[in-house]
Amino acid sequence: MIPSGEQFEIEHAGQRATIVEVGGGVREYSADGRAVLDPYPADAMRDGAHGAPLIPWPNRLADGRYSFDGADHQVALTEPEKHNAIHGFLLWRSWTAREHDAHRVVMGTCLRPLQGYPFALDVAVAYELGEAGLTVTTTVENVGDRACPFGAGQHPYLSPGSGQVDGCMLELPGRTRVLTDPERQLPIGLEPVDGTRFDFRTPRRLGDERIDYAFTDLVRDDSDRAITRLHGTDGRAAELWVDENYRYVEIYTGDTLEPSRRRRGLGVEPMTCPPNAFQSGDGVLRLEPGAPVTVQWGARLV
Repeated sequence: MIPSGEQFEIEHAGQRATIVEVGGGVREYSADGRAVLDPYPADAMRDGAHGAPLIPWPNRLADGRYSFDGADHQVALTEPEKHNAIHGFLLWRSWTAREHDAHRVVMGTCLRPLQGYPFALDVAVAYELGEAGLTVTTTVENVGDRACPFGAGQHPYLSPGSGQVDGCMLELPGRTRVLTDPERQLPIGLEPVDGTRFDFRTPRRLGDERIDYAFTDLVRDDSDRAITRLHGTDGRAAELWVDENYRYVEIYTGDTLEPSRRRRGLGVEPMTCPPNAFQSGDGVLRLEPGAPVTVQWGARLV
């Protein structure tokens, strides 16, 4: 038995991805033999939420507390050193493959009512390889008998190809940065990136810049997609796009990972809501019973 559980491989036209049982995330994705999403070893325990869906909220929740429809709730603190709960409830659960063929796998799980989140969700994440690369479609339905708060995210890391991200050029569509306090990394305001060291709308060398912030007010193309690219020193770029439902992208240079893993990939995390959203209410979706929500992101090598 390996830490990430059963491995589900999919392939298409020189592309290969491995999706895992534990956490239902993507362990590796490559095209033409070059990593697009930074992998972690099959025999290693996943670190830094690597590749996993973040449900029913992404990022941090201060003190694990929130209120919804007049009731107060307390969830377990999963980042105890900062007194936060982080990244929802599904990181370490076993998921099942509801569908699996050569180029597509659908991972699913049911989040049953638990202390601090007395609601029920059916969660399905479809990973599909095609001519446009890897497409990840998350569909969540409230299968309980009352409305619930909800946010979605995922935690892939774009690959520099080889070495560290320092030599890469970063292209980031965020026009506004979510400011956070240095102790607990909770939001304290917003700042336009114009004229700051966090303006990567034009590709710029990442160097030794340390980043762990959410960006919003995303520049979007004609298809309403916002695109982040990490241009490697090999002349190729790992690209990640998000649809209109993902209003935030968290960028994480991996500086707090284990030394052998630091800055080996760039965390680019699609998020439907900002950090601490369950407390602030910003961007939180109200899911009514029987009402599914679908969000989508994707990656490719360009």
